Amino acid sequence: MTTQSLATTVADWAIGLMETLGAPGAGVAIALENLFPPLPSEVILPLAGFTAAQGSLVLWHVLVWTTAGSVVGAVLLYGLGAWLGRVRLRNIVDRMPLVKLEDVDKAEAWFTRYGSWAVLIGRLIPIVRSLISIPAGVERMPLGRFLAFTTLGSAVWNTLLVGAGYLLGEQWHIVEQSVGVFQRAVILAIVVLVAWWLVRALRGRQDQDTPRHVRKR
Repeated sequence: MTTQSLATTVADWAIGLMETLGAPGAGVAIALENLFPPLPSEVILPLAGFTAAQGSLVLWHVLVWTTAGSVVGAVLLYGLGAWLGRVRLRNIVDRMPLVKLEDVDKAEAWFTRYGSWAVLIGRLIPIVRSLISIPAGVERMPLGRFLAFTTLGSAVWNTLLVGAGYLLGEQWHIVEQSVGVFQRAVILAIVVLVAWWLVRALRGRQDQDTPRHVRKR
């Protein structure tokens, strides 16, 4: 399925939900988008804004319900992370090639220090906005703090995209195109970071496998 056909399919599906359920339908769509990132919020949210501009929905109802949907989806992923927990995560990592437990320790220390900001800023970044809830659950970030930062970040993201769709009217699809460029940049950055990490891990393994007397030469 091409990107264009996916956007059309998601748009038709979201319209059906909103026609059936009203503003809560937009909330359901966004909750599912959090759980299944391939569902693009950059299609659902501007479309909801455009629908509100047509008078079929009330704008502030859309903002409330989409933010509620974002929080529900994020809490479910937080629960998944909490169920996984440190012990299961460390057991999984310990069986994986090229991954060291010390890398997990560093990630835990970083999240302990910057976790609140990571959740807040992560809610404003495509792809990351869904996945950031899992490490928050693994690290058992206090639920109240998680909810506060998730709600704030989600409200900002939803307001920007819904508002853009409301103002652009029939040109709401421009939002999807603009966010798509940003999303591709995020994916590229993730690929580069993963490639860098793999090279670093492979070099570390080679150094471990090389006898000391050979390394000194």
